[in-house]
Amino acid sequence: MTGFARRELVADWGQLAWELRAVNHRYLEISLRLPEEFRAAEGAFRQAIGATAKRGKIDGTLYFRPLARAAMLEVNQELVGRVIEQAREVARVQQRAEGPEGRVSMMFNPLDVLRWPGVIRDSALDMEPILHASHQLLAQALSEFNATRTSEGARLREFLNQRSTALGDIVSAVERRLPEVRARMRLRLDEKLAQLAAPANPERIEQELVLLAQKMDVDEELERLRGHIEETVKIIGTPEPAGRRLDFLMQELNREANTLSSKSNDLETTRSAIDMKVLIEQMREQVQNIE
Repeated sequence: MTGFARRELVADWGQLAWELRAVNHRYLEISLRLPEEFRAAEGAFRQAIGATAKRGKIDGTLYFRPLARAAMLEVNQELVGRVIEQAREVARVQQRAEGPEGRVSMMFNPLDVLRWPGVIRDSALDMEPILHASHQLLAQALSEFNATRTSEGARLREFLNQRSTALGDIVSAVERRLPEVRARMRLRLDEKLAQLAAPANPERIEQELVLLAQKMDVDEELERLRGHIEETVKIIGTPEPAGRRLDFLMQELNREANTLSSKSNDLETTRSAIDMKVLIEQMREQVQNIE
């Protein structure tokens, strides 16, 4: 199910923002983009999102912008010394390899040394309250995220209820036509028998009628269709996750509609089966969005 949420927080240590996006997906797939300072909390973030959503491809992005204060920066002098010493050692090795005439420049760019990982560190930034704030902000974003998904869920529930009602109406129409279809079948058979030169065996005619009626009998298919429709409406009205169960029901509805179409020798019944399949396909596409 699709959804979107964004929540921001501004504090004395900087700015945090969570952004959540979800698109339809058969299973739950969580993708997170986090600043390096928050990598250790990735498991907890995934757990929080997974407790809220059961299906969908969810992209979560955490933005962190600390306040830039010169007083908060500290140079790791010990690391600077080690970096310079190692650079000098490399230069000596290179000079020995090139021989006495080799000349090695030892001009250090201070900015290059400062770019070395770990040389500059933020001595005043305490990550513990920031991590705590990121979890709280995620909870708020998930609440907003659920609100958007709930709104879409209400729309989908109405859509599926309408299609289920339409399916039920078609099933009822086919049931009402059954006596007429059987009567027309008997009439056509009688007309063909009347064209025969010799009279037919009445007992054999009844046997053939029974076999033909059994072959064309769709009562069981209509009963199962009605049962699946009732179960669909029941599941739609429950608050529990129902996406997988609805997937299965759509498959069963489609199977029964196919059987109804294959058994029918009545044009109107065949058209009704096609109308059913159109409605079922519309429902199946939307069921993919349901958690």
